Amino acid sequence: MKQSISLNAARAFIEAHFDEPVTLAQLAALSALSVSRFATVFRQQYGSSPYRYLCGLRIQRAQTLLLEGVPGSVVATEVGFFDQSHFGRHFKRCCGMTPSMFIARAAANAARHGGAGSSSGAATAPRSASAIRSSC
Repeated sequence: MKQSISLNAARAFIEAHFDEPVTLAQLAALSALSVSRFATVFRQQYGSSPYRYLCGLRIQRAQTLLLEGVPGSVVATEVGFFDQSHFGRHFKRCCGMTPSMFIARAAANAARHGGAGSSSGAATAPRSASAIRSSC
């Protein structure tokens, strides 16, 4: 029980600071566990490593920003990746498509579902955006 509570603190820290550099040592200290024990217990509890969990949060936020029309280079630094290339690799690994493909698919879905008269397409399609997000 106590271990679960300490993991919740680490998870909350990751969620609050996903756009900053977060180290395993910081998270382990929050949980009062050794680094290796923390990594093992986190993976057992949440189904992924702390780093993958962090990257997943970053990608979710990046998808939102991309759909709002924020350029990929800005999105990369906004969500905590080192640069656009680093962001692109993680996005493709997580979603199976590049950020530009994600935007194009959102625009195509918006057009198909009657994008509410918008000329930009990508920023207006709550239905298609959530459908695309769920596929990642």
